[in-house]
Amino acid sequence: MAEENQEEALELKPSRKPPHFVLIHGMSLGSWCWYKIKCLMEVSGFIVTCIDLKSSGIDPSSADSLTTFEQYNQPLIDLLSSFPEQEQVILVGHSAGGLSVTSAIQRFPKKICLAVFIGASMLKYGLQTDEDMKDGVPDLSKHGDVYELGFGLGPENPPTSAIIKPEFRRKLLYHMSPQQECSLAALMMRPAPILALTTAKLDEEKEKGQEEQVPRVYIKTLLDRVMKPEQQDAMIRRWPPSQVYELESDHSPFFSNPFVLFGLLIKAAVSVDSI
Repeated sequence: MAEENQEEALELKPSRKPPHFVLIHGMSLGSWCWYKIKCLMEVSGFIVTCIDLKSSGIDPSSADSLTTFEQYNQPLIDLLSSFPEQEQVILVGHSAGGLSVTSAIQRFPKKICLAVFIGASMLKYGLQTDEDMKDGVPDLSKHGDVYELGFGLGPENPPTSAIIKPEFRRKLLYHMSPQQECSLAALMMRPAPILALTTAKLDEEKEKGQEEQVPRVYIKTLLDRVMKPEQQDAMIRRWPPSQVYELESDHSPFFSNPFVLFGLLIKAAVSVDSI
């Protein structure tokens, strides 16, 4: 499989610079979760940047200190702002990272040649309505009390951070992933700034139409217990992407099915290169 994917990578037009992928993690994760994909891509000649959003990975911020989505997403905005105007990247967002992708394509449409959503929240204007919340936010209530909550603004206010309790992670996040990846995640996961994430509301009028300038691909995680397939289908129907791929994986395909995920990302890059 890896050899076939590398051969496909070589089909990119030689006159062009290799595609530059920017990989964006989901809740409680960080740039570390992409290590397999990053290795496979770089061996195949791609340029890869993995970032830590605020309070994630090695970023020193506390999730309980973040109250707006703009604060949480600032590392991505800073990165895209630093690129020359003529440089384009492929943005890839997993899970809640889809909110970051949508915000970026609305703000930097000329710097992004493709947006890829992997089992991700793909909502045209973010979390504006009850329907957005139903489709784009995981509902794990049937599993019981799965979250450890933080109350940075005091116990009388809504929680500011959350992380899935250790005893639920294997069942919900990694049920198809190797045990060593679960062990890695146990060492690296951090609380996510849920108060900040709930403010991910994009301006419907200020930059209307910008989000349609960037082609989108959705990769469905078919055995996902967090972002359920029916939620993914609902978002795809509401804001149809140019292409939908299916992937036999849990919520963490970069662990459970990295080679096939890598192949789908290459396929997406090749499709952009042929435009």
